[in-house]
Amino acid sequence: MARQKGVIKLKGKIGDLSFYKTKDGYLAREKGGVDKARIQNDPAFQRTRENGSEFGRAGKAGRLLRTSVRPLLLKAADSRVTSRMTRELVKVVKSDTSNARGERTAVDGDIELLRGFEFNQNGKLNATMYAPYTAAIDRATGEATVNIPDFIPQNTFAAPGGATHMRLVAAASKVDFAEETFNLDTDESSEIVIGPQTEAAITLTATLPAGGQEPIFLLFGVEFLQEVNGTMYPLKNGAFNSLALVEIENDAK
Repeated sequence: MARQKGVIKLKGKIGDLSFYKTKDGYLAREKGGVDKARIQNDPAFQRTRENGSEFGRAGKAGRLLRTSVRPLLLKAADSRVTSRMTRELVKVVKSDTSNARGERTAVDGDIELLRGFEFNQNGKLNATMYAPYTAAIDRATGEATVNIPDFIPQNTFAAPGGATHMRLVAAASKVDFAEETFNLDTDESSEIVIGPQTEAAITLTATLPAGGQEPIFLLFGVEFLQEVNGTMYPLKNGAFNSLALVEIENDAK
């Protein structure tokens, strides 16, 4: 892979060369690699097939998880969240000790390795919120809660310039990776002025069907808003909103 330089940038194919644009700039690469049929059948590429199969399962699991919380991701996710989550789920798949190499899955791995995953690298929760909080999931009742004690907004949140208000959000998703289904519930605070006042403790509660063995994911985040003439607007289309996976409950492990 080579980087294009100069005033004229090319896109498309010329002979065996492909020119294309990415977030890292204009790149070029030469056509090559091993024939697809050989990779699929040659015993020498058994490890490649195994890695590809497990990578595919990791990608599929990540897609389902992201789909389950899509309403929140529309407000707080960076452009590389898909590749970053797939990379972490590959680690989850490889932690599966129940299945043979090439057959390992995310659901049989240590899904709790995803705890702490940040959906927006441009507004990480641990670099935005300095107030303490607790997160808990009660499978028996189906309740997933985030508790934030009394806090002073301007002292405990690193709000981006232009933000006048904020909103705290929580979501819980119970994901069945085998059946490719999920349940989602969300909760949020009212708009909070980013000022020197002391805000009373806040409890956010998302409620899911009780019981079951599917993994439950609890997300918590901050949305920043700007008030203009009495109307609240998302600040910079949510570019600096925070959202993190703060707790996971996996009854199957």
